[in-house]
Amino acid sequence: MPDHARTSLEPTAMQLSRAGRIYTVALIVVGVGALSLASPIALVIATILAVVVFSYRQTIHAYPSGGGAYIVARDNLGETPALIAAGALLIDYVLTVAVSIAAGVAAITSAFPELHLNRVEMALAFVVVIMLGNLRGIRESGRIFALPTYFFVVTLLMLIGVGACRMMTGTIEPIETAHTIAPNGQVLTLFLLLTAFSNGCTAMTGVEAVSNGVPAFRPPETRNAAATMLIMAALSITMFLGITLLADAYHVVPSDQETVVSQLARAIFGGRGVPYFLVQAGTMFILVLAANTAYADFPRLASILARDRHVPRQLMNQGDRLAFSNGIVGLSIFAGILLVLYGGDTHALIPLYMIGVFVSFTLSQAGMVAHWRRLGGPG
Repeated sequence: MPDHARTSLEPTAMQLSRAGRIYTVALIVVGVGALSLASPIALVIATILAVVVFSYRQTIHAYPSGGGAYIVARDNLGETPALIAAGALLIDYVLTVAVSIAAGVAAITSAFPELHLNRVEMALAFVVVIMLGNLRGIRESGRIFALPTYFFVVTLLMLIGVGACRMMTGTIEPIETAHTIAPNGQVLTLFLLLTAFSNGCTAMTGVEAVSNGVPAFRPPETRNAAATMLIMAALSITMFLGITLLADAYHVVPSDQETVVSQLARAIFGGRGVPYFLVQAGTMFILVLAANTAYADFPRLASILARDRHVPRQLMNQGDRLAFSNGIVGLSIFAGILLVLYGGDTHALIPLYMIGVFVSFTLSQAGMVAHWRRLGGPG
């Protein structure tokens, strides 16, 4: 599998630890009973994710030079929609780094609660490490990040498999969790359901990363990128639904200091033994390294915007390793500021995703509709 293809699987991890937690947090304010709605909402999100993925596969074939929503909107909708799409994507990439690293640190503090007070310092240290890795060049960083990606997929599928077996054999034992988020007696309204749905749709962030970075794949680029998109979609939907359904079966309640995955691993494997720490290690590594998707695509999109004279031309400069060094450093600074301002709290950071996700997706899809109507073609 191409180096960029391996790192493109990393959004799968973000989708699990971010979305599964945040839309259940939106429901828990009503009461524990409202958490039963998490599974139906997850099914709707998974269906929309599948539609978006198949649509972006068309974008890959129509625009093999990359650029994603910005290029599609510029060619089909005009300059202003294109700049709006580019702005939404750049903001999302900054948030991807901040949220991914914050969620990775949350995996560590779930296993070692005594480290909870040092989460900002740990997050900033991870930003520096990822920045230095990417300054070495995209292909080198892809090789570094491949093994944790595979390790995460194997450990999480193992967690889901064992949990499913316990469900089928009726050996589930609900767990107790400290520091759970207490209901505040809100009424379950349509607006609250839509809030939970839109929060959960942050699971779709990362889908556009493959279409943005088609040139980074090995030849034939479009075929490899399209195949990666399908692999990512299959893994994302399987693991996203698996975690959500298991959380419902084990009556997992969102906590301020322990992630949903940590609670499930503790329940399924019967405590904090070796399997539990393997799952937490895999989750931590892949969530921290998931930021690499943004490091691959933020500098590339910024260089395209610089070429079109919409941002400073320095963002076009490549370093000795042929990486867009200024974009990488700038992305790290912006993400670090967010981590400090929001105290490394994923609950506070994740809602910032919603606008950017829907704006870029909507403009990209609208641009592709205009493209199909103008050029026609099969399908």
